[in-house]
Amino acid sequence: MSERFDGGGFPAPQPDLERPERFVPDEEAEERPPLKPAEAEQPPEHAAGEFELPEGYRTVTGSSEGEGRTVAVVVSKFNGEITSRLLERALEELAAAGVPKDAITITPVPGAFELPLAAMALAKTRRYSCIVALGCVIRGETPHFDYVAGEAASGLQLAAIETGVPVSFGVLTTETTEQAEARIDRARDAVRSALEMAAVFTQLRTASQ
Repeated sequence: MSERFDGGGFPAPQPDLERPERFVPDEEAEERPPLKPAEAEQPPEHAAGEFELPEGYRTVTGSSEGEGRTVAVVVSKFNGEITSRLLERALEELAAAGVPKDAITITPVPGAFELPLAAMALAKTRRYSCIVALGCVIRGETPHFDYVAGEAASGLQLAAIETGVPVSFGVLTTETTEQAEARIDRARDAVRSALEMAAVFTQLRTASQ
């Protein structure tokens, strides 16, 4: 490498290209926060507390009472160990809400991907106050999970929007089977949501007549 010279003919000082490592005192190192362990507790899935409705406004609200309602339950057969239990909990909740067996229609389909098509077909018959969709999609090693879960969610919403029949989302989308087992009672939530929306729609239709 050739030397550089300043105006007086003397070699110019070369820049120090190597940056020395920064010394970290033991006291500073001890003040650093500890790394979070891999098994750290996961954040809650929803905020605690109840919804509060302000007073003095006209409201349209529904209840989860099932008397006089006809309900269709469309359920995926894939991951049957989980979906069978989802169906069982849903039927228990429908019975507790006052929906008789002869007012319930159960439609099994191959998988979660087929749920929207069945829900759409059932809604178009106009025979049902609401539809409860049940399924379970567990993440694997391929992107298949994302496609199926996304299409199931958007398709079920589309079925409700196009037909005006409430369709509740009771599809579990989890990382593991254990997570799905811990969320079996989401089927009860789906039933209550469907019945409540059916009551809201009934009030809106009555008010518009």
